[in-house]
Amino acid sequence: MKIVFTGGGTGGHFYPLMAVADEINHIVKKEKLIEPELIYIGPFVLDQEALIQRRMQFVRASAGKNRKYFSIQNFFDYFRTAWGIVQATWRLYRIFPDVVFSKGGYAAFPTTVAARLLGIPLVLHESDAHPGRANVIASKWAKVIAISYPEVIKFFPDSVDRKKFILTGNPTRPEIFRPVREGAYEFLELDPALPTILVLGGSSGAKALNDILMDSIEDLVKNYQVIHQTGSEHFDNVKGLARLKLQASPFKERYRPFAYLSALAMRMAFGVSSLVVSRAGSGVIFEIAAVGLPSILVPIPEDVSHDQTHNAFAYAASGAAVVLKQKNLTATILKNEINRIMDDPVLWQRMARSAKAFAKPEASRKIADILLKIALKHEE
Repeated sequence: MKIVFTGGGTGGHFYPLMAVADEINHIVKKEKLIEPELIYIGPFVLDQEALIQRRMQFVRASAGKNRKYFSIQNFFDYFRTAWGIVQATWRLYRIFPDVVFSKGGYAAFPTTVAARLLGIPLVLHESDAHPGRANVIASKWAKVIAISYPEVIKFFPDSVDRKKFILTGNPTRPEIFRPVREGAYEFLELDPALPTILVLGGSSGAKALNDILMDSIEDLVKNYQVIHQTGSEHFDNVKGLARLKLQASPFKERYRPFAYLSALAMRMAFGVSSLVVSRAGSGVIFEIAAVGLPSILVPIPEDVSHDQTHNAFAYAASGAAVVLKQKNLTATILKNEINRIMDDPVLWQRMARSAKAFAKPEASRKIADILLKIALKHEE
C-alpha cells in the first residue's frame, strides 16, 4: 500500500499532512494492517526531520507559483509548473501509489495533474474558508474533497458533485490538544500570578503585527505578560526595538520574544496563555480552537490574500474570536480590545466555550480513514 502526500510549501499545508500521516500509522498499527509506504512529493521539504520521524520518502518535483500580482517571475514559473507536471507524472508512474492526498497550494498542482493523467485516486483537503486555485482546478477530478469550513463549498464550480465534499475540519497536530502547564512557567520564565497574552505572526512572522505590538508593548506589560513569536527574520530587530522601548520600564521582564516556537514550546505557550493575538491562517485558527482560548485575529490584508479574511470572519461567527483588520489597527485599538476581553470574565468564558465547540479533534482520523479505505480498495 502506497500513499502520496503533496501540498504547498508553508507550515499551514505541510504540518496537517504530517498529522494525517501520524493518524494513518496509528490506525495501521491498531488494525494490524501492512505498513504503508508514505511518500511526500514537492519542490522542497519544509521540515526534513518531520519526514524522517515518519519514515516518509521525499520525491522532488518542480513547481512554479502563480502570483496574484504582476511579476516577471510569473512568466518563468509557467515553465517550472509545466516541467513539474512532466516530472511528477514520471515519478508518480514509477511509484504508482494507491491514492494521492493533496493539501493544495502551488507545490501540489503538478502532482494532482499527474494523478489525473495516470488515473490515480485523488483526495483533496481545503483548509481555508475560500479555496485556493490549485484545489478549485483539481476538484473536477478529485474523488473526495475534505473541507474545514462548510461555506467554502459555494466557491467551487457548480459542475463539481456536492456529494464529494466532507466536513472534517483542519488536521491538527495531536499534541496541540494537550497544552502543557507543568514546568511551562519555569521554562518560559513567567509569573503564574499574572495573565499572559500570546502573539503569533505565523511561522515566518508578520511585520505589521510586530510593529503594532511594539507600539503598545509599554502599556501591555503593565498588566500582562506577553509571549511573542516574531518570526526568525524579524527576531533581532524586534528584540532590539523592545529593549529600547522597555529600558525604563519596571516590567520589561514580562515581555518574552521568540523567533520560533517549537511544538513543545507552543504547547507550553498555549498552556499558560489567556488570550491569543494572531494572523488567521486556518492551521493556527484550529490550533487556537483546540486549546479553547479566546482570540483576536488580524488577517493578512485582502489585497494580498483573501483566504485569511474569509477564515477570520468564518471563525469569528462562532463567537470564539474578534477580527481586527490590519488597515484599521492601531496600538490603542489593540490594547482596548485585549482589555475588553480580559476584563470581562463572562465574555472570556463564552469565547473559550465557542472555541472548543468549533474545534474538530477528529479531522486527522477522518481523513486517514478515507485514504486507507481508498488505498485498500485500489489494491484489490
